[in-house]
Amino acid sequence: EGADTIGAFIAEPLMGAGGVIMPPEGYFEALQPILKKHDILLIADEVICGFGRTGNMWGCLTYDIKPDILTCAKALSSAYLPISAVLVTDAIAGGVEEQANRLGMFGHGYTYSAHPVPAAVALRTMQLMEERDIVGQVRSVAPVFAERMEALNRYDSIGDTRAIGLIGCFEFVAEPGSRKKIDPAEKFAQKAMAKLQEKGVILRAMPVDGIAVCPPLIITADEIHRLYDCIEAAMPEIDAMAAGLDR
Repeated sequence: EGADTIGAFIAEPLMGAGGVIMPPEGYFEALQPILKKHDILLIADEVICGFGRTGNMWGCLTYDIKPDILTCAKALSSAYLPISAVLVTDAIAGGVEEQANRLGMFGHGYTYSAHPVPAAVALRTMQLMEERDIVGQVRSVAPVFAERMEALNRYDSIGDTRAIGLIGCFEFVAEPGSRKKIDPAEKFAQKAMAKLQEKGVILRAMPVDGIAVCPPLIITADEIHRLYDCIEAAMPEIDAMAAGLDR
C-alpha cells in the first residue's frame, strides 16, 4: 500500500470523546505538507470543536489546519434540532459539480437534507452567535477555566489536566506524581463521576480514566468558579478512593 491507496485523512482538531486529547505541538504543521505532497484530502471533524469551543470559530483556526472538507453539527443549531453540514473547498465543489453535470443528476441528496425547520433553527443560532459575540465570550472566560483546571493538579489522584477554550479534562492516575494508569476494571472515572454528581456537578467520564469538562459557551467567570468549587468539594473523597486502590 502507498499514498495511492489513501483517499483522505480525517481528524478532529483535538480528540474530543477519546479523552480531550490535544494534538502534540507541530503535529498538524508536519502532517499537512505530507498530505498535500501526495494529493490526499484532509477532512476536519469539527462536530465538537466547531462554533467557538476552542476559543475560535473553528478548531482548525486554533491549530492552523487548512482542511479540504470540514464537517460540523451539534452547535450548528445549539442542539435544539438535529442538523449537520459539510463544508468543502472550491476545488471539491467543482469536482462534484462537474461529475453531476456528466451524470445529469446530483447524487448526493438525502431524504432529510436541507430540512427547512432545522435549517431555520441553525440560521437563528448563527445569528445569535454573532449578535452576542459568543466566540469573544469564550475567549474572555477561557483563562479562568484553564486556571481552575490546572489547579486540580494539586490533588493526589490527578496526574494530568488540559484545557483550551471551554473544553478540558482532568485525568486520574494510580499513584500520586506518576502517570501510572488505573486498572480499567476499577471503572474509576465512573465512580468519580458519581461522587461529583453528589456535589451537584454532572460531568462525563472519559475512556482515559478522566473527566471531561465542557460547559455551555455562555458560562460566566462566576459560574466557572462555582463549577470548579463543586469539583474540588468532591476531590477529597475521590483522593481517598484512589488511595484505597490495589496497586
